[in-house]
Amino acid sequence: MIRAYTFLLRPTARQEQALGEMLRDHCSLYNGALQERRDAYRHVSKTTVRYGQQSVQLKEIRAFDPERQGRWSFSSQQATLRRLDKAFAAFFRRVKAGEKPGYPRFRGLGRFDTVEFPRDGDGCRWDATPHDPVTRVRLQGVGHVKVHQHRPVVGHVKTISVKREGRRWYVILTADQEQPEPLPATGSVVGIDLGVANFLAGSNGEFVPNPRHGRKAAAKLEAAQQALSRCKRGSKRRRKTVEKVATLHRKVRRQRLDHAHKTALDLVREHDLIAHEDLKIRNMSKAPEPKPDPDQPGGFLPNGAAAKAGLNRSISDAGWGVFLAILNAKAESAGREVMAVDPRNTSRRCPECGHTTKENRPTQETFHCVSCGHSAHADTVGALNVLRAGLARREAQPA
Repeated sequence: MIRAYTFLLRPTARQEQALGEMLRDHCSLYNGALQERRDAYRHVSKTTVRYGQQSVQLKEIRAFDPERQGRWSFSSQQATLRRLDKAFAAFFRRVKAGEKPGYPRFRGLGRFDTVEFPRDGDGCRWDATPHDPVTRVRLQGVGHVKVHQHRPVVGHVKTISVKREGRRWYVILTADQEQPEPLPATGSVVGIDLGVANFLAGSNGEFVPNPRHGRKAAAKLEAAQQALSRCKRGSKRRRKTVEKVATLHRKVRRQRLDHAHKTALDLVREHDLIAHEDLKIRNMSKAPEPKPDPDQPGGFLPNGAAAKAGLNRSISDAGWGVFLAILNAKAESAGREVMAVDPRNTSRRCPECGHTTKENRPTQETFHCVSCGHSAHADTVGALNVLRAGLARREAQPA
């Protein structure tokens, strides 16, 4: 299996300058290759330029500009050209599927933040000074950069990437390793119901509160974004304010990731099977369609857009999609089973008698069956129904 590791880099001032120049030159290569493809297709011949043709030109480009393009790893430049080729492949795939195409765009230096080295030892070397107690990664044109390695790397390192986030630099490794030993069986199964009031409710009656990191940081973000709107474009003050806004967003993202990792790890350690609703999060967070007013041409009726916008913010703040992706990854490593089930009527069906109607849920938190009188927390009822659907689906699967 392939596992990724992310470590903080601690470059010197000169190395940090070299890293910035590396990003700048790879960004220039990406934009130049994109311009060549655009110009070739706009020609009357409508020529198509592909990765292979542009990769062949790299030798001439490096010889023509040895001070910039010639400094860096040939393989990393090929990876940048492949990145552009993947962007075009995705563009044509979306065109064929009838989706919004999204033609590849030129990248500003602030929007090009990653350089990939496809193979350890080709322009880069992980743990380049094994005799030194401090871990270092060697990057062609930069040197041996200190790494804050907070955990061991297991397996054979395949690729190395360098990424900039604000003022910090990170190295990202992918390592090929054997399938880890599964965790011992616990004999426990659980269904979870994801929500906004509570992050999730378990079929065992437990609740995980919703930390609402985005809402807590909303006031600071609003103030910073208002200050940004008052800054003159190109000014030093604007650059500082942009960095402040980005820092606040990064903090919220890291808080969500930390909460998702810890919650998923607890579930994987305690249960052999975890069932959850197969949520279509993108559809759930869509804005409502406008309602034209038939009595007033050009006018519109209320469609609940303001209330839906608040709900959409809460759904995004909860980060269900990130949590489910992390849960599946951890479960696969631990030998656990994660089952996604149809979410229809899970909060309306009585777990005691099976009666299904919307009247069973008079309020957001209350479930009261109009047939048998069973009462419970609505989210717990939903989790129980999710668990039963997950167990039924597992039993129906062929061995």
